[in-house]
Amino acid sequence: MSFRRPEIIRPPSERSSYFLPITSGCSHHRCTFCNYYYGSKLGIREVHDVKNEIDALALYNKYGIQTPANPEIVYAIAKQWDGRRIFLQDGDALVYPSEKLLEILQYLNEKLPDLDRIAAYTTPQDVLQRDIDELKNLKKAKLGILYMGVESGDEEVLLKVGKGVSYHEIVEAGAKIKEAGIILSVTVILGLDGIKGRQKHSSETARILNDIDPNYVGALTLVLVPGTPLYEKAITGEFHPVSPFHSLEELKTLVENSNFTDCFFSSMHASNYFSIRGRLPYDRERVLKQLEDILSTKDPTLLRPEFLRVL
Repeated sequence: MSFRRPEIIRPPSERSSYFLPITSGCSHHRCTFCNYYYGSKLGIREVHDVKNEIDALALYNKYGIQTPANPEIVYAIAKQWDGRRIFLQDGDALVYPSEKLLEILQYLNEKLPDLDRIAAYTTPQDVLQRDIDELKNLKKAKLGILYMGVESGDEEVLLKVGKGVSYHEIVEAGAKIKEAGIILSVTVILGLDGIKGRQKHSSETARILNDIDPNYVGALTLVLVPGTPLYEKAITGEFHPVSPFHSLEELKTLVENSNFTDCFFSSMHASNYFSIRGRLPYDRERVLKQLEDILSTKDPTLLRPEFLRVL
């Protein structure tokens, strides 16, 4: 079966990158909150097909030449590209076979020698299946940053949402990425255990973030997507979502309990009701004051409207 190019799902920080698909879907595809990947099948793109797209990109980048053999999306993305960064799609591109992945990275560097950095999503499972030398070789080939979903530090929540890994496995995966010299950016989800479990979820999530000590943390807020198991539980009353201000209380717990070496922490994602950003520990007091101010007033006009929130 031919490879089907996935929709562009990428971290906000990769907005100026070229989006190069090497996989489609997600190898895990069991997270109960995720409609984009839940129940999907992993697709692996052939190396020669990836190289053909790299050739087309290099030709366009150097001479502005477009060839009819390539889909229009290649050139639509190339026109917005900063010429410096590549983002490998899709949900966990690091699942791609190791030797072939290294071959693709080396080919990218050969054809586009001015690249600053290559990036990808990964799962903890992908990382744990690779030894440290593999990761270091990928780093040498300019794989400079990996984006990994942590979601929660609460073992019960990880089990309920089908994450497929434990607290300690997530921490181990983060340590391997950092040991390889690759920048680590992680995401967590506010409100993932609803009203009843929000205090434990937020405190345990703060704990796992400290244990990982990543370079970047992005806090998202749960958006219930029709068709997902978690959405169905909300419909039947088995799951009770947090209120917007409850989610900000969770966010405050993460910040006030943070103990990072040097981490850029933000809630700039479009799923969030309120955006904060800062380098922790240096900006902790400023960020906490922002959160304390809005929590003291509980003014709904200061929040992102519900209809503008997307996962």
